[in-house]
Amino acid sequence: MMARAAAAGVSGVVVPGVVEAQWPRLRALAQTYGWRFGVGTHPQALPESRAVPEDLDGADAIGECGLDGPTPVPMEEQERVLAAHLALARDTGLPLILHCFRAHDRMMRLLRRFAPLRGVMHSYSGGPELVDGYVALGLHLSFAGPVTWENAKKPINALRRVPRDRLLAETDAPDQCPRPHRGRSEPAFVVHVIEAMERLRGETLRDQLTENAASLGWGPR
Repeated sequence: MMARAAAAGVSGVVVPGVVEAQWPRLRALAQTYGWRFGVGTHPQALPESRAVPEDLDGADAIGECGLDGPTPVPMEEQERVLAAHLALARDTGLPLILHCFRAHDRMMRLLRRFAPLRGVMHSYSGGPELVDGYVALGLHLSFAGPVTWENAKKPINALRRVPRDRLLAETDAPDQCPRPHRGRSEPAFVVHVIEAMERLRGETLRDQLTENAASLGWGPR
């Protein structure tokens, strides 16, 4: 998989941790393959663990953490765990990898308590009307496979509103596979995401996206 990514021109990978049990293995894999990595507890993992990372050795980010409307854990508890991650990012200076699905109003209110922030709204799912608010908080917005999907509207409209210097691209592998591929996504496929972003915005973005990632400390190793 990493050989295919290198052949496609991918020069760096950022892998977020999503649950405490995975953090040690992720750290070991990052050392083996030269990945950058984050440690955090995803809202969908809260039934299993509500841990906030303490061992940040080698970590390049806090997260993935955030809010998820369909998750059965009460939103108040999700907000408590996320607030602890936000405080950790503020105290350490590490950038955040944030997840938000069907909870943008609550997310925005909570983030304002900790602004200004560094980090990314990963695989951005909000509408274009929220873009300016997230940018004002100091965040980048990242886009994944949905910008390549047939009949996609909301992510495309949002993509066109984000300032160039706040854009990022991702695969969200193994999920959200970009077209023309189907099924399991992988890092090499980010090329298709970037091509779609460039086509939809009518501008060249590759160097800018690399620069934006480096501004968060995620340049190539």
